[in-house]
Amino acid sequence: MNAAFLEPALRAATGDASLRVRGTAPLGGGLHAAGRLETTAGAFFAKWSDGGPADQFVAEAAGLEAMAAAGSGLAVPRVIAAAAPAAGVPGFLVLEFLEPGPGDDEALGRGLAALHRASDARFGFPRTTYCGGTPQDNRPCDDWPAFYRERRLQPLLDVLRLAGGERAPFERLAGRLPELVASDEPPALIHGDLWSGNVLSTRRGPALVDPSCAYAAREMEFGITTLFGGLSPRAWAAYLEAWPLAAGWRERNPLYQLYHLLNHALLFGGGYLAQAAAIARRFA
Repeated sequence: MNAAFLEPALRAATGDASLRVRGTAPLGGGLHAAGRLETTAGAFFAKWSDGGPADQFVAEAAGLEAMAAAGSGLAVPRVIAAAAPAAGVPGFLVLEFLEPGPGDDEALGRGLAALHRASDARFGFPRTTYCGGTPQDNRPCDDWPAFYRERRLQPLLDVLRLAGGERAPFERLAGRLPELVASDEPPALIHGDLWSGNVLSTRRGPALVDPSCAYAAREMEFGITTLFGGLSPRAWAAYLEAWPLAAGWRERNPLYQLYHLLNHALLFGGGYLAQAAAIARRFA
């Protein structure tokens, strides 16, 4: 794993013209090559890829910077450099390296509630973000049910190209969203892909990585969390103590699992579409 191509970006970011990459230790990076960079200026985390959307790492950097600016108390790795592919160099993201440390589930729950306090005037985000490799249309919208229908569910249904009979339950559900997911809460900054693999225990405390950020109804955060883990009972209790969710949120939760099941159906196939269809029929 040769990451010497990152030296120019690291030199520019650190102001150290003599910086050298001494070696790279592979780490799990999901869909991308990833590793701990050992350099003459210290250790960094980096990931890179020749495939996928050209701006995926730039979008991820924007999400990390938004979360860091929220001042939630959670550890968010500082962005060192991010770039799209250019001149034979893959797209990349370089972050500060967060050393592993003990877990603190209560701090995670409280910090997540504080993150969700960060708000904006409208639902959306300043740029397209990605959940896996799937682009998320974040053009601003004043109405949450409309945003969820038009910016999240319908684009996935269009790409999946379901037959008329398969799509019918989803269309019926879309018509009911104004009554099912209406909320008086302001848009909340959500991580957007909050499963267990994107929550780290570090020496700086609980950390969030690999975001798919948007200003959304905060209940949407927990669609993927309840599918694939991410919050322990202690973390849940701390979150709900810091900022209780509205009555009925558990009953609404499958409606937010729906987005991630459709996205997993697109990315991985398998039985995810059947699970999504079952939810659509239940609420349609």
